This record gives sequence, C-alpha cells and structure tokens, in this order.
Amino acid sequence: MIIRENYLERLETAMRRSPIVSLLGPRQCGKTTLARAFGKTKDAVYFDLESLVDQRRLQNPQLALGSLSGMIILDEIQFMPSLFNVLRVLVDRPDNELSFLLLGSASPHIIKTVSETLAGRTEFIELSGFGLIETGTENQDRLWLRGGFPRSYLAETDEDSRVWRDDFIRTFLERDIPQLGITVPAAAMRRFWTMLAHFHGQVWNASELGRSLGLSDKTVRSYLDILTASFMIRQLQPWHENTKKRQVKSPRIYFRDIGLLHNLLGIDGMPDLLGNPRCGASWEGFALEQTLLTVRPSEAYFWSTHSGAEVDLFFIKNGKRYGVEFKLNEAPKVTKSNRVVIKDLGLDHLWIIYPGTENFPMESNITVWPISVPLELSRNIQ
Repeated sequence: MIIRENYLERLETAMRRSPIVSLLGPRQCGKTTLARAFGKTKDAVYFDLESLVDQRRLQNPQLALGSLSGMIILDEIQFMPSLFNVLRVLVDRPDNELSFLLLGSASPHIIKTVSETLAGRTEFIELSGFGLIETGTENQDRLWLRGGFPRSYLAETDEDSRVWRDDFIRTFLERDIPQLGITVPAAAMRRFWTMLAHFHGQVWNASELGRSLGLSDKTVRSYLDILTASFMIRQLQPWHENTKKRQVKSPRIYFRDIGLLHNLLGIDGMPDLLGNPRCGASWEGFALEQTLLTVRPSEAYFWSTHSGAEVDLFFIKNGKRYGVEFKLNEAPKVTKSNRVVIKDLGLDHLWIIYPGTENFPMESNITVWPISVPLELSRNIQ
C-alpha cells in the first residue's frame, strides 16, 4: 500500500480552513482509501451513499447529521444531492462544530451544485491516480506503462494491470456514465474514446473526428465534454498573447491516465509502447501530468502559433512566467521555437523535461530537467 502523504497534508490544511472539503476525482483513483485513512486520525463518522443502509440512516439528514459532532465523511455525495442544502444549514449555525469531507466521482452535476449551494464554505481538492512523488522514480517505466489508478499500478503483472484497465473502461462506459444521468450509447462512446486516443497530444479538431465517426461537430463536442468532466480527458486550453502572430485557438487533448490510453491503443507491454508510433505523444502526456501534479499551477495552458512556434505548457506562478517543453530525447537541444517562445511570452524561464537523469543549464533562462526529480523541479519553480 502506498501512503499518500502529500494529499493527507493537503486535506489537513483544507479542513482547518473550511468547514467543508470536497475531494473530487474519477472512480477507483483512491478517494475512499484516502478519506478513511484521514478519517481514522479524526475519529470521523463515515457514510457510503451508494449503500442503501446509509441512505436510510439519512432519511432525516438534518436530524441525523446535526446530532453528530466532529468530522463526517460523505462518500459518493452525488447520489444524494439534496444533502447540499442541509450541509449549508448545518455549517452556518452559530454553534457549529461539524466539518464535512465530501467525496464524489467526477460529475458536472456535483461540481455545479457544490459551487452554487456551498459557495464560500467549501474547498476543492482534485485527486488523481498515483504520481512519481508517491511511487518513487525507480518505478517510472511501470507508472508510465500502467498509469496511476491504484489497482492498475499495483497489479502483480502487466497482464493483470491491462485486464483491470479493460474492465474499468467497460464499467465506466456501461455503468458510471449512465449513473451521472448521461444517456449516450456505450458503443458510440467507446468508438469516440478509441478514436480520441489517436489524437492524444494534438489540437482538438471536431470536424475531423466527426467525419471519421459519422457524427456532427456538436455531438463529438458533447462526448468530449463528458470525458473531460469525468476526469478521463484533459483539455489544455491555449494561451492568447497580444502578438502579431496567428495563434492556435483550440485546446490540446490529453488522456489524464496514460494507462487507459495504452489500452485503447492496444499497447500490451513496454516493448509495444517503445515501438509504437504514438510513443512520443504518450510520454509527453505522461510528463505533462507528472509536472502538473508536482507544480500545481492555478491555471495551465499551452501556446502555439500557425508559424510553428510553440510551448507544451505555460503557466504563471508567483508573478513569474514559466514554459515547459517535453521531449522524449536523451540529448535535447535548444530550438529556434524555444527562443521565440521566451521572447514572445516574456518567459522568466523555460524548462525542458526529458527522460534522462541529469539536470543542466542550456542557456541562462533555459534548463534541461529530468522527469525523475519532480520535487526538485517544483522547488525551483516556486
């Protein structure tokens, strides 16, 4: 078992600041395990809202919850959205001593409801699968191949991991999406998801995908939004700068869990991955997620122009502008595009993340950095 100390610390801090903390993320990413581990230190009362027994315990929620004290964990909160108004009433009492940890599988409904009903009362924490900080960089290839879902990563063999991910994809399409109140045929969504795997790391083009699937632009856009809202896909938005260059205005599409990408591409093991034409795009997405997990910028973008200048990741932190490039190359070089990006975006520093082991400066404001030391990168950026 991997102890997720970083998230435990973030929960501790958030619970001190807010009476309600909302822990959101896809199914099977470890929300319940993390919450139970955290709750043990607080003597918390736990409710699983998928359980009929716990649903009956909360038939009169204001009375049931109001009679308790300390911390209360409500797992799969989206199954009882009526609780949001009750929570608002309870935490607004002058003598309130309750705190709530809400767990929810990704859902457009839960995010909208929590934001509106509990505005100013809750803090959001987004939980992903395992990252290099948790697994250790000696397990980098295993994490890259299998992805970060705990049961996939911790499986005894690569085959066991692949089978688990196949089951996850099927369950997600056939059960999880309908439970979110979304009526999309599982077969149609699987075709779209599989086609999207071939566009991983590329700029979104609804017309091209729609033509390939025989669907309208509006339909494929709605499918993309479903996968985005359920934390399966990341839409990395373009940054717009006041320059004279024509800039790309559509988002780039990335699979948030790289293991699911490999299943949909039919990649079974590391030899298959290294020999696959999408290997470079796979590594770029993997490195992007690891960087975001470590640096945790409030907003993240990419920047690209039609003349070819681009940077894979752009963000502003503590008033400074940073760019990050991801290169599956043991000896990356500074390119003309790198220098154009630094000038046009006014970057304070550009980092080139690569799969090697040593970090070294290329120029005064360009540093090559190995993906294997994510914490050190975070400290340098802060």
